[in-house]
Amino acid sequence: MQTHIHPQLAGRSDVKEAEDILRACVHCGFCTAVCPTYQLLGDELDGPRGRIYLIKNLLETDTIGESAADHLDRCLTCRACETTCPSGVEYGRLLDVGRGLAARKVAPPLTQRLKSWLLRNVVPRHWLFKFMYRTGRLLRPVMPGFLQSLIPTAENPHFESTSINQPQQRALLLGGCTQDVVTPGVNSALESILTHAGVEPVTLAGEGCCGALQYHMSDHAGGLARMRQLLDRLDPILNDVDVVISSSSGCGVTLKDYPHLLEDDEVYSHKAKRLAEKLLDATEFIDTMTPLPCETATVAVHTPCTLQHGQRLSGLIERVLTRWGMTVVPVRDAHLCCGSAGSYSIMQPALSSQLRENKVSALQASGADHYVTANVGCQMHLDDLERRQSIDRRAAGGSPLVVEEHKANQDRRQPMNAEPGPTHIRHWLEFLAGQLS
Repeated sequence: MQTHIHPQLAGRSDVKEAEDILRACVHCGFCTAVCPTYQLLGDELDGPRGRIYLIKNLLETDTIGESAADHLDRCLTCRACETTCPSGVEYGRLLDVGRGLAARKVAPPLTQRLKSWLLRNVVPRHWLFKFMYRTGRLLRPVMPGFLQSLIPTAENPHFESTSINQPQQRALLLGGCTQDVVTPGVNSALESILTHAGVEPVTLAGEGCCGALQYHMSDHAGGLARMRQLLDRLDPILNDVDVVISSSSGCGVTLKDYPHLLEDDEVYSHKAKRLAEKLLDATEFIDTMTPLPCETATVAVHTPCTLQHGQRLSGLIERVLTRWGMTVVPVRDAHLCCGSAGSYSIMQPALSSQLRENKVSALQASGADHYVTANVGCQMHLDDLERRQSIDRRAAGGSPLVVEEHKANQDRRQPMNAEPGPTHIRHWLEFLAGQLS
């Protein structure tokens, strides 16, 4: 796809990258078939191919309208299109560039700007997010119902770790800023599994945010600053550990992308490559371990988009669980996003809730006794669906365009479960640690 860059944008490194990505697209439309938002809305502009044309037009004219910006914002960045693309189009990176350029031209509504500001300025600040989260938990019983729906009630179990006299390896564990607050049991579970296998876990005090949230919300400068801060904390201890393990797939996909995102930074590109050489997702590391004795169970897996499409590790959780004695049952439309997608559930609640209902329906139809995932966002989004429906109905009622399009396409597109029942989904590490004999 040939693109004639507008003179005002010429010379920008991100625009040059976008131009190179666009050149690889052959307009085949394979991406459209796997796009969750296209399946819901039935609009070409709400699929990857349509959004690619919108970005191409933005690069050529240096202009974009509110409607076009909305189509870009409705993308989940699940990257399912990348997995299916025969030409290797790096759509996720292209969208980051397109959204960044669009943000210069079109200001979102005030409510969207407020949500964005709060997410970018609260969640990455560990102490502030922890304070607000714990305060919300304390006040939850006296909150109105729709506010209660925003406060998770998931249990945070603690798993015992064994003592290691002569560890075989030392592993630095990265728990992530959100996961460490909302579901700390995941980090505890990983430590328990590793110590049982003779691996010494090491944690980093004041780990901080990986920068993913800010970067993917078009705050590229803020995101890159977070990345550099984390690298400064990590670099001094990399020589003292054999491997770095990320237990949250959303953080992991960004951490693995550090060498590319910081390739033009003479100082930090080297640090990024040093980290990448030792970095593994928890699924990758546990896949190399000899299985430990476990209680058996029947499990359905929701593999996060950041794991199956971003890190290209589709099927790995299923393989690990099978090797460790579990019976893994298939889930229909396993490639589709659950609607969490980082900040998407907050920024696009109507679409997000619809995707969640579809995913929960698919999980329940599997007939499994247990449901697991590998990302804190997916876990909190899918867990305890029933208690969240009041806020979702309110959100959907405030988006008539989306609701009407859903109704118009319901019969000929992916079936919906109008009133799905409650479900409980755990992080797969919590589940696995709980099954250890």
